[in-house]
Amino acid sequence: MKTVIDKIISTKMRVIALLFICSLFLNACISKNENSSLNPLEGTWKLISGTSIKGLDTLVTDYTQNQEMIKIINDTHFSFLRHDLNKGLDSNAVFVAGGGRYTLKGNLYTEYLDYFNSREWEGNSFELEFNISGDTLITSGREKVEELNIDYINIEKYIKVISKD
Repeated sequence: MKTVIDKIISTKMRVIALLFICSLFLNACISKNENSSLNPLEGTWKLISGTSIKGLDTLVTDYTQNQEMIKIINDTHFSFLRHDLNKGLDSNAVFVAGGGRYTLKGNLYTEYLDYFNSREWEGNSFELEFNISGDTLITSGREKVEELNIDYINIEKYIKVISKD
């Protein structure tokens, strides 16, 4: 009789242990989701294309050819990095980096360019409308820097970079 009772207790203990482990796992998942950002812009974005419109002139740039650019956005700041894929060893050598603070109100994203390797751009702000559909981010806005005689509409298309961990 004792072995039957021992088996019942042993089975109950296994079930309780399994339920405890499952509850820990579910709690960890729920906690992670509660801490997730509500900001849809946060993350790393890879620039796919850009369209610049100045007057009647339109220039479309494919950023997947011979160069790469990413934009990283956290809860308070953004940064961007662009470089050629030939490690600066040919006539297409390019390196661009910048960043700063930003604000977000609805679908308006305003960048305050605090840092830029073309220093004359620093101190300017750019208000962009954005739309996210799936893993695609499209921003559009006017880039105007009077001191540099720059004034055009800029439309950029990004895809979300998914972490490989």
